[in-house]
Amino acid sequence: MTSRFTELTVDCRDPERLAAFWCEVLGFTVIDRSEGMVEIGSWEPTVEAIRAGQMPPTIVFIQVPEAKAVKNRLHLDVSPIDATTEEEAARLIGLGATKVDVGQGPARSWVVMADPEGNEFDVVRTLAPTAPVTPTE
Repeated sequence: MTSRFTELTVDCRDPERLAAFWCEVLGFTVIDRSEGMVEIGSWEPTVEAIRAGQMPPTIVFIQVPEAKAVKNRLHLDVSPIDATTEEEAARLIGLGATKVDVGQGPARSWVVMADPEGNEFDVVRTLAPTAPVTPTE
């Protein structure tokens, strides 16, 4: 007997705003919404698909009255697929993210950022294709 990781839930003040931000970051779409809740994902979950095997989780934003107060104990890592880590960080700043210092130090290959409500996440290694290496003779 096992369980499936089906969604990651984020408490927030403004579910619509954070859902819109993360849809832009990840290329997700809104798959469900109700008062105080927005769910986004890369696919439309069905019970049958989830039972058949592990599928990518969705992200659910739930409205809560309190603001974020301390560093996250859990965070997302994102990997750009068509840009460098720094180029992606710049794009995300344009969407409303900020660079943050959580004590990571300057000699890191990733960039620590916060979404518009201050939830930390990392932009890690790029998945963008690299220029082909030309063999030397």
